[in-house]
Amino acid sequence: MGHLLRSDPRSANGFLAALSAEDFELIRPHLRTVELRQSELLFQVGQPFKQVYMPHRGIISIVVRLADGERVEIAMIGHDSMLGAFATLGDPDSINEASILLDGAASVLDVERLQAALNQSTAMRAILVRHGQALFAQAQQSVACNAFHAVERRLARCLLRVRDLCGSDSFVITQEVLAEMIGARRNSVSLVANALQKAGLIHYSRGHIEISDLNGLKENSCECYGAVKSQYERLLRFP
Repeated sequence: MGHLLRSDPRSANGFLAALSAEDFELIRPHLRTVELRQSELLFQVGQPFKQVYMPHRGIISIVVRLADGERVEIAMIGHDSMLGAFATLGDPDSINEASILLDGAASVLDVERLQAALNQSTAMRAILVRHGQALFAQAQQSVACNAFHAVERRLARCLLRVRDLCGSDSFVITQEVLAEMIGARRNSVSLVANALQKAGLIHYSRGHIEISDLNGLKENSCECYGAVKSQYERLLRFP
């Protein structure tokens, strides 16, 4: 899984930053930092979680694959949280796919090491549960959004979420992946992206996206962007 990288994991990831110094020491010797490469598949359905991922940079996408091969994203994880929280609390097998949406780096910890630390710290367990709740809230909101909101508003919502997680107004995502992110057909994404570009909200060319008018894009988004952000702030107490 990629190359080992040098990084400061505690300050780079929200879950690690939330731990007390004592709790962080329970897992610090076992952390590894790895590279995240765009499009790389981390987990498949039914595959056991052997590791949890705590991104420093980049974005992990959690996707539901349907019987006909269609894929729909239900959540994104970046520096704010972690992938695999529930694997330490219940069924270790993945019920969805997880792949890299944007390049970056992450701290990796064996599930058994995290479980051992959780057995020693009720405070760490409480923090982990809140991260799991935040992810579940995001997945629920995505399902409702894809069912009831217009494609244009869904796309705006996803682009804003990507911006928040990568910390940049510019990133690279293909139309095919954008379609998966919002549960829409590729031709619909193309039409909507062109409309957002004509409105001066984004610039889009061959997968390269630049947000030109942040406030305008927020106004064009549905309520789900703000709802998910509020839930994360409430559960994780981000500033």
